[in-house]
Amino acid sequence: METTVIQCEENVNQARMSADDRPGTFHVTTDEQLRAVSNLTRHRIMAVLRFEPATITQIADRVGLAKGSSSYHVRLLERAGLVKVVRTRKVRGVTERYYAMAARSIELPDPGEGGPDVLMRHAVADLEAAPAASERHVRMAHLRLSEDQFAELGARLQALADEYREVSDPALPDVSLVFALFRPAQPARAGGGAE
Repeated sequence: METTVIQCEENVNQARMSADDRPGTFHVTTDEQLRAVSNLTRHRIMAVLRFEPATITQIADRVGLAKGSSSYHVRLLERAGLVKVVRTRKVRGVTERYYAMAARSIELPDPGEGGPDVLMRHAVADLEAAPAASERHVRMAHLRLSEDQFAELGARLQALADEYREVSDPALPDVSLVFALFRPAQPARAGGGAE
């Protein structure tokens, strides 16, 4: 069974959040968890938290939400177990909570035949929302591959993503890398012969 994985990068400056205490993978298994990750706003909040912990105010600023909306979405993610409070601090009598991803990666269940691929929908929405003047590298290629070639290409793409994840610097601007290697559905052949 194929699964979809959302990677959450480690930040070398996150010693205070005890990143080593986080499990490697969080498996989405309940409807509540799936609804939480299926929402585009919550997807973008998790993207903010993949590199470093942030407060509700910081999340709201980064995602472009009102503070109340940000708080609502973070509470849903926290209730689903996808994010957690990793530290607190007092600021003028108010306790600030810093949230981070609950695991280094999140694994989604296979959507099944004909089911919506949540990550691809979010990726397309993020691509469409990206500034038009920003540099983009988007390409679609139609290939004909053997099973071995298909597996090799998938492994090479994953290795390349892992290589760049290792050198990713949280101080630099965000970059999204999305790839989908799949065999498209074959169209049903119409009955009858050629005319």
